Amino acid sequence: MKNECIDCPCIVKYFRTLNKCQAEELGNNHVVVRFKKGYPIIKQGTFSTNVLFLRKGLVKIHITGPYREQIVRLIKRPSYLGLPTTIGDKINQYSITALLDCEVCFIDLNIFNRMLEQNKDFSNYILLELCRSEVESFRHCANRTQKQLRGNLADVLIDFSENIFESNKFLLPLSQSEIGNLVDTTRESVCRVLSEFMSDGIIRMEGKKIEILNTRSLKMISQNG
Repeated sequence: MKNECIDCPCIVKYFRTLNKCQAEELGNNHVVVRFKKGYPIIKQGTFSTNVLFLRKGLVKIHITGPYREQIVRLIKRPSYLGLPTTIGDKINQYSITALLDCEVCFIDLNIFNRMLEQNKDFSNYILLELCRSEVESFRHCANRTQKQLRGNLADVLIDFSENIFESNKFLLPLSQSEIGNLVDTTRESVCRVLSEFMSDGIIRMEGKKIEILNTRSLKMISQNG
């Protein structure tokens, strides 16, 4: 049977430091699981035996705190998921839920760790991925606590447009309550600011359909906080 990992574009790009034998071993020790929108992929507090690679879709990372659930960030394909459990605590410290239909590769953790030990380039690459993820989390946290609501919502819309959907027209993958959770505010406040953006001619909105009409103004709001 043909090893689909060898020809997978995600493998070619994100596992490019592996040699052919290692790529074949990876292909023989993983399972592709499909998740419908809204289904949990990882649950906080569970034991991890796999490294996950998001091959298709969009997910949210969220943590259950002492008072409520907090959305930490969104991640689109292709990307690793659950890397902290690779070299740290094997207990998942957060939950991951599909925001769109997803395809996820579950890679055996022992195989993955052996590749890290045997392949210095691959190990360095994974460390860089962990660093990038940490920096992104710090950036998001700083913006959320230091910017006003208009600036935070502008950031969310810009991220959807430029990074996640790569289009000025898209369907919001989050409810207004979830967006409020992401930027630490209420659904009512999100609704109010989005209405202001529409009145100002910055966006057009119909249900969950969004079209950004004035990217320049949105970026100015983001920069001014």
